[in-house]
Amino acid sequence: MRRGGGGGGGGGGGRVYGNYTNPCLTMHQPWASLLVYGIKRIEGRSWTTPIRGRLWIHAASKVPEEDTIKAMEDFYREIYAVNGITDLKFPEHYPVSRLLGCVEVVGCVKCEELASWEAVPEGVRLEGQTDFCWLCEQPQKLLVPFEMRGYQGVYNLERKIHEAAIRGLVPVKGPMPVKFPLPNPQDPFSLKPGSISVGFSGNKASVVEKSEGLSAAIAGARAAATQFNKKDQNLVSNTTTNSYSNSTSSGRPDSKSLEEDKMLESCSVGGSGEEASVPSKTEQLNPIQCEESSSRGQTREDLKQIPGASAKIFAAAVRGLKQS
Repeated sequence: MRRGGGGGGGGGGGRVYGNYTNPCLTMHQPWASLLVYGIKRIEGRSWTTPIRGRLWIHAASKVPEEDTIKAMEDFYREIYAVNGITDLKFPEHYPVSRLLGCVEVVGCVKCEELASWEAVPEGVRLEGQTDFCWLCEQPQKLLVPFEMRGYQGVYNLERKIHEAAIRGLVPVKGPMPVKFPLPNPQDPFSLKPGSISVGFSGNKASVVEKSEGLSAAIAGARAAATQFNKKDQNLVSNTTTNSYSNSTSSGRPDSKSLEEDKMLESCSVGGSGEEASVPSKTEQLNPIQCEESSSRGQTREDLKQIPGASAKIFAAAVRGLKQS
């Protein structure tokens, strides 16, 4: 069985394993763009990934604060410096309410397993700051990110959006691409919690020694994520209270407001800044849409055409969709 490969522009799609056809995940900025740009290689969650193969990345509607962006960029500068990489090029902008691109999810391991895995660079091992670490390869970004709404948990992209998106992808070469080895190359789900200690016995690495600067960067990244999470939770609490207060005349709370509150809460971050709650079976079948908001500007680099691509063909691919 073959692992899902990353196709470039021109309509090729990566193979997906799991109960999804075109899985997508809504993430807060700046984590979403950092993943699509290949800087972030580990997606941290409190739950294991339900898929292997291509995962589309959508940026939530909340505009990131400058302090949050700085904290996360400082974090990645420090962990890349561990491997001798000091010249990182970060995204110029972090757009919101946009489909940004995709990555290939090749496995999922526990944080402690990643931290002691000798087969991957030291900097990658330092990225694991949550219970479960989704291992991501082959980032690709959209030339023109599509405006769309997000859903809770992992969900399937609408067919129209997916068909247009696969035509606008371009491969991204990250600062230090990583190839995560599978215990069983014939089984795409073989790289899972517990598999490293069993499949790669004897390959445990010592804990990475942390400098003062690295420790400060890790603390700053955690603080940024925690602050982000608390603000979302406070907003949910305040909005829910107002919803009940404003609906007392009818004797019941406004269901639409409560659904929006639930979605906002599920989109809040935790751990290293990417956390979302696990969707129930009902929520997967009837996802609640996140609120939209205005996008931030795109760079000229993002708007360049791929070599040999016709502007008319690309325009046809995104016809009927809102572009940033």
